[in-house]
Amino acid sequence: MFLKTFLTTFGLIFLAELGDKTQLATMSIASKNEKFLPVILGATLALIVSSLLAVSLGVMINQHIPKYYINIISGIIFIIIGVWILFDIA
Repeated sequence: MFLKTFLTTFGLIFLAELGDKTQLATMSIASKNEKFLPVILGATLALIVSSLLAVSLGVMINQHIPKYYINIISGIIFIIIGVWILFDIA
């Protein structure tokens, strides 16, 4: 179970981050600096902290709201974002 959850999370986040503004910002910073280490450490720490925040909030929400309602609320939010993007682009 651990390995399946780990691989699913890794794959999903890895694919979602490809070409993301975070990756583009990191590439921009790296192209302006001669040192590799501060850029990779800063980017890695930022992603760790933001992931820690997301996981912590997710666990707290899961303790107070049944999964059924979380799924419904998440679905509604994604539909709203999709409609917003659709009409913003058009």
